[in-house]
Amino acid sequence: MVKFKHVLALDPYYGGSPITSVFPSTGLEYIVTSMEDLVGDVTFVELSQEEKYRDVDTLSALIRQKMDLVCISIRWRSGFERVCKFISKLPEEVFTVVGGHQATEEVEHLLEVCPNIDVIVRGEGEETIREVVSGVPRSEILGISYRENGGVVHNANRPVPDLASISYPDRSRRKYRYYWRQAGIRMSSLTFDTIMTARGCPYSCKFCTFSLNPLGQKRPYAERPLESVIEELKTITADVVLFSDDNFFTSPSRSERLCDLILENGIKKHFVVQTRIEISRNRRLLDKAARAGFKLFLMGIESPHDKILEQYHKGFTQQQIRDAFEVLNDYDFHIHGYFIYGNIGETEEEMVYIAQFAKELKLDTIGFQKLRIEKYSPLRELVESTPGYYFDGSGGQLYSTKYDRRELKRIRDRIRVGFYDTKQVLRILAKARRVGFLRVSDLLRSVYVLPVFLSSLGVRAITKRLGR
Repeated sequence: MVKFKHVLALDPYYGGSPITSVFPSTGLEYIVTSMEDLVGDVTFVELSQEEKYRDVDTLSALIRQKMDLVCISIRWRSGFERVCKFISKLPEEVFTVVGGHQATEEVEHLLEVCPNIDVIVRGEGEETIREVVSGVPRSEILGISYRENGGVVHNANRPVPDLASISYPDRSRRKYRYYWRQAGIRMSSLTFDTIMTARGCPYSCKFCTFSLNPLGQKRPYAERPLESVIEELKTITADVVLFSDDNFFTSPSRSERLCDLILENGIKKHFVVQTRIEISRNRRLLDKAARAGFKLFLMGIESPHDKILEQYHKGFTQQQIRDAFEVLNDYDFHIHGYFIYGNIGETEEEMVYIAQFAKELKLDTIGFQKLRIEKYSPLRELVESTPGYYFDGSGGQLYSTKYDRRELKRIRDRIRVGFYDTKQVLRILAKARRVGFLRVSDLLRSVYVLPVFLSSLGVRAITKRLGR
């Protein structure tokens, strides 16, 4: 007998970062797919796509009318307090399960501010949710937290599941198509989706907690069978597919075989991957990736300075970065570089040099953020032992007595203006058109799209000139 007859799967994020609307809530889809043979109907609601349900009374009415189980994914630090406030107003009488990376990190806080949450799933939840909906006694379910006798119970952690045993998401339930939107304007006619081929990362960069699961445990690198990946790719109708692997080219031979299979099966997509500079050492793989439709590389460079790279345990130097881009620039990939500023011992001019260094590498676009010291960050001890440095307790962002929030914001603007000048913006548009991220129809709409795009980059001066 089915215990739960109608499930609401809720993604409560909207606004803020464009990523909340560009990509589907694939993690939540994994959870639903894992339990779909054990429950009745499932209704997906993503607040980024359905504005009417951002009114908590409207959503609560839907829940009271139809639902006997609510599953919510809380993934991001951004918007977390707003999400907590929203969830706390949902009906208490309906059984509510919450999971996701941020939920795992903030278990105690969530149970305190959201009295209507019944169970929090910590870490990967595919196996856990099956036990929850099957009616297994709470005390016997690994990886959950819940209230009992006026306190909070944290059951033992669940071991990381075998990736090959997890079914990929059932996309047939989707009600939406996912586009890149900025300020409510569709920036491109391309549709977006994600796919996962591996979890975990074998590297141990000290600033990064992506290689850890949300419980602070080192997440072992695990791969899916490539046959399963190809089978899933055939079900994806989107134009652009992001491989959500922490580092797609971890195993070059496997990545090369996947490129071969994509070509053999006639799969035509624009692929986006996260990777490191080591990919530059394998021209044969780069050649195949280019033929298979890989268009955008997201690369963690982090810093132009050897002292910071060593502090991070990145495993490469500034010169090795330069050498890598001598190779990468032979290809027509769009390359987006990630940088971190405000590091321990870093001066203002060293931070601002990010813009010049990125141009020297001929990067197309860059992202840069303050150093964040998360709950299980290996850098936490270093920060706490370095005089003059401290981190924001809520967001974990690093500041110092010399570079406080206001100063780092000013420096951030210097980096942005130093990189995103008129010449660079024209380069971005030309590259986007060349690699297929901008279609003719998008260019015809550029009179509307371009000012919004520039504003999203923070290039206010150029935006004002275009508006004259």
